[in-house]
Amino acid sequence: MKEYKVGIIGFGTVGAGTAENLLLNCDCIAKRTGVRPKLHKIADLDIKTDRGVNVPSGVLTTDAAEVIRECDIVVELVGGTTAAKKFILDALAAGKSVVTANKALLAHHGEELFAAAEKNGCDLFYEASVAGGIPIIKSLREGLVSNRISRIYGIMNGTCNYILTRMEREGSDFAPVLADAQKLGYAEANPSLDIDGFDTAHKTAILAALAYGKWFGIDAVHVEGIRELELADIACAEELGYRIKLLGIIKCDDGAVQMRVHPTLIPASSLMAGINDVFNGVQVEGDTVGTTLFYGRGAGRKATASAVVADITDAALNLARDCRRRIPCFVEGAQFRSQLAMDDIVSRYYLRLKVKDCAGVIASITQVLASRSINISSLIQHENRDNDGSVSLVMLTHPAREKEIRAALSEIAVLSFNSSPVRLLRIEDL
Repeated sequence: MKEYKVGIIGFGTVGAGTAENLLLNCDCIAKRTGVRPKLHKIADLDIKTDRGVNVPSGVLTTDAAEVIRECDIVVELVGGTTAAKKFILDALAAGKSVVTANKALLAHHGEELFAAAEKNGCDLFYEASVAGGIPIIKSLREGLVSNRISRIYGIMNGTCNYILTRMEREGSDFAPVLADAQKLGYAEANPSLDIDGFDTAHKTAILAALAYGKWFGIDAVHVEGIRELELADIACAEELGYRIKLLGIIKCDDGAVQMRVHPTLIPASSLMAGINDVFNGVQVEGDTVGTTLFYGRGAGRKATASAVVADITDAALNLARDCRRRIPCFVEGAQFRSQLAMDDIVSRYYLRLKVKDCAGVIASITQVLASRSINISSLIQHENRDNDGSVSLVMLTHPAREKEIRAALSEIAVLSFNSSPVRLLRIEDL
């Protein structure tokens, strides 16, 4: 049986989980696959703090170069986009197989990293970069290889999903739920990466590249977070038969690809709507398989380590069979031709306005919308008045073009009866 030395750079939460998994299940992996990925080195600047893992003597080091030099498979779990990038490029240049969970690094520098892997004939695996323990990368690369992918919808940030679930379930406002999430360790002290949608955008960029064979990069993804979402929107959505989720959305229609992240109304009866708390889910639609749904823990020490060790095992199998780069990272698909600008997407919309309770308001609003060929499918006006005497008016539209909606809202914003900016959310009828 062939044995391969595994080196981990970064001994934080995921690094410790990966080491623990390898030490616990190395024999199990060997029996199942015929290769033994053995933990050989772990590099970290801090090798004194107890991580709750009984690491054999001689494994810990502060020298990342030692890991790259001595190991067959290098696992980058440092995070960030500076030192981590150097470690990966150095390992690839040395001809080593690399495993990473670094979504931000891939989203910003993926094209360069995968070019280096190709140049050096090395594998670069990254299952744990998207949705933690859910095997969505392998599914897209292998399980769904015979499909042309038309749609991907992802709930891929546990922090946001936890906050939205609590807001809906308890009728709590955003700020106190965020504070609770921080106390429980679900949200960072600076939660911007999660709640402003950037974490989901990183993962969306990675999945889009896999689906359509082109590295679009993070700047191609339209990003909106949940920071401005109000309890009134969640209540209105529920009344209309929807739930609000922060979705990563990837679509390809007539060869035009769109990538966006934003709070989205989805039918309460859909399977995605039932994904709650810190769990993740990714729905993929292929022309042959139809609709598939992948569900599980999207983060955490054990779930993410499971994905990392699966990649380590794949890397070891490729080394054993002398077939590195068995599956190309990206091969441009025939269906992809261009990227669709956000202004040109077509969607249904949820609009919530605060207006003065006077005659002619609805007629004036519908006239503006009609002038842009925007049709209303549902309308709710509650009798309850705010302290300033205004009332809430909620509309759902039929499909319309984004730039027409934006233009109509600009006109409505300056009307005398409008008392605050219009809340706009998009609808996906999954």
